Amino acid sequence: PRHKCGNQRSCPTDHFAFKIISGAANVVGPSICFDDEILMSNVKNNIGRGLNIALVNGTSGQLLKTATFDMYSG
Repeated sequence: PRHKCGNQRSCPTDHFAFKIISGAANVVGPSICFDDEILMSNVKNNIGRGLNIALVNGTSGQLLKTATFDMYSG
């Protein structure tokens, strides 16, 4: 069976599924999936070098904001 965000198991009904992939250098970019919706990825063109963060409402699961913090350039 298919589980949300491609996880190996389903989450309990009162929990959100998520998957965070860190990426690999300049070859594979990071991605963030939350409750079977891709929030950040190369395809959405909203990722960058450094920390990629998605702020999500913990009750509703609604995406509030995404941001990238470039830790290399200071």
